[in-house]
Amino acid sequence: MRAAVLNFIKSKKDNVLLTAFSAGAYPFFRYLDTHFYIAGSLRHIIFFTFLCVVCPLIIISLFFLLSKTSKLLLKYKNVLFTFLNLITFVTLILIITSTYNKRYLLYALVGTFILSFLIYKHLKKIIVFQLVFAVMPLVAFSTKLFKSVKDSDKWLQQTDHIKSVVFKKKPNIYVIQPDGYANFSELKKGYYNFNNSKFEDVLKQNKFKLYNDFRSNYVPTVYSNSSMFGMRHHYYKAQSHAENETYNFRNIIVNQNPVLDILKANNYQTHLFLQEPYFILGNELKGFDTCNISSNEVSYFSNGFDLDRNITEDFEDLIKQNGNDAHFFFLEQLQPWHISNNKQQENAKEKERKAYLERLVDANLWLENIISLINTNDPNALIVIVADHGGFVGFNYESESRTKTQDRDLTYSAFTSALAIKWPDDSAKSYDKDLKTSVNLFRTIFSYLSEDISFLEHLQKDDSYLIIENGAPKGVYKVINDKDYITFDKLNSKN
Repeated sequence: MRAAVLNFIKSKKDNVLLTAFSAGAYPFFRYLDTHFYIAGSLRHIIFFTFLCVVCPLIIISLFFLLSKTSKLLLKYKNVLFTFLNLITFVTLILIITSTYNKRYLLYALVGTFILSFLIYKHLKKIIVFQLVFAVMPLVAFSTKLFKSVKDSDKWLQQTDHIKSVVFKKKPNIYVIQPDGYANFSELKKGYYNFNNSKFEDVLKQNKFKLYNDFRSNYVPTVYSNSSMFGMRHHYYKAQSHAENETYNFRNIIVNQNPVLDILKANNYQTHLFLQEPYFILGNELKGFDTCNISSNEVSYFSNGFDLDRNITEDFEDLIKQNGNDAHFFFLEQLQPWHISNNKQQENAKEKERKAYLERLVDANLWLENIISLINTNDPNALIVIVADHGGFVGFNYESESRTKTQDRDLTYSAFTSALAIKWPDDSAKSYDKDLKTSVNLFRTIFSYLSEDISFLEHLQKDDSYLIIENGAPKGVYKVINDKDYITFDKLNSKN
């Protein structure tokens, strides 16, 4: 290996292929590593292969051919080869790190042009350095890929025969998720200390049952919803926050989960409405029959929060077209959201609280509008309003929640979740008396629809889990037990 590298460096032959490949290798593998949960999409792999591999090869090959026809280009060939390699390398890094803009590009053009005149004699050493540099993200990506292939979805397997459940009732089902909406009982106390009685009255007038003290089992959204749609605990499937995105939880939410399988087996048409494309990044949508955001609308450089679709307008168009078939709708609106995750905002608790409560008032108005729209077009519907987690009010910033605490109100601030259900009839009281966390939501609903109480014998434990990174050994901890008490029990890798 050492001899091959030295021979390459000493060689005076032009190596167009390596000059082009080395310029794009690190950006390409860096993208695959840092966007692993997106990069699984075939369209993303094709696009970034073209951007980081094919484009540099075309550009540098064209220059190589032109240099043979121009004395001026031939004279400065090595300088221009070095410039093309460096500017391609830097530009691709700016693009994949989402820092690309005209000013930075201008700096890159000027800087690499000047630098090329100084180091053009060392181009082959630069190529070797770029290739070695690319090994780091390649190894990291390969490790994640291995873990992903090795990882099992056995946690999705149910403990009974609920996947063969047959519904005796088939109302249209509307699951509305106001992101970060704290439970009605928790809003009255703790760090929230907010009077939300006006909206509670609106829900009661519309025949909703409010479930006080309801909470999620996981935070944030992708982990909470994957457990909810999986109807099982997954325990984050990892022991650190950085590893979690490698386990494809987004794909579970929108494509492969027992809830969608059960609904389809009972001849439901399924519809997904998203304000932002966060759930569908890197996914070819196959689980839901329709989605208000198509993959073609999502930028290759999207972070999942750059679209801001009007769910109400999209939803209204579809609900008016409902035929005689049974329909399932899942709507995810980013209100009231949660406090900022800006770690620089120390002592910002009260400021963040006020901002959260202002967004909660806006969320109430949006929910009233959606409820009115459903009741007008589908008065016998089953409507579920369920949050994914709380608003984290009381913390200075959202990720501060990953620090060990025994403060009951802080812990509940992260996990408290609103739940209100409008059941089509009064028989639900025979099925929902033990409903207190999101992991058991759909099992309870399916028991009601099938009129089979035996499915409730297999409810998951109402424990809540959190990834801890500060104040204790890193790992996954049970922080609320099924009796609603604060605890702090570390899970081992076998869970």
